[in-house]
Amino acid sequence: MKAEIHIGQLIKQEMVRQGRKPSWLAKELHYTRYNVYKIFARSYIDTDTLLRISQLLGVDFFAVYSSHLASHSSSL
Repeated sequence: MKAEIHIGQLIKQEMVRQGRKPSWLAKELHYTRYNVYKIFARSYIDTDTLLRISQLLGVDFFAVYSSHLASHSSSL
């Protein structure tokens, strides 16, 4: 099953919704802004980083995957 989720774009959309800038996320993660933009461009992200971003933004991004899995469970 290929994921249809582009987690980087979801993170970017949430940051826009919250009025946060990439420089804020970079500072909080101890990353460069360049690396934050690379996150936005990725369709996958390691779980440690996703957990940190979820905590910072107050959004359970793991639930996106759980919901996707549940809606496609008949094809497993």
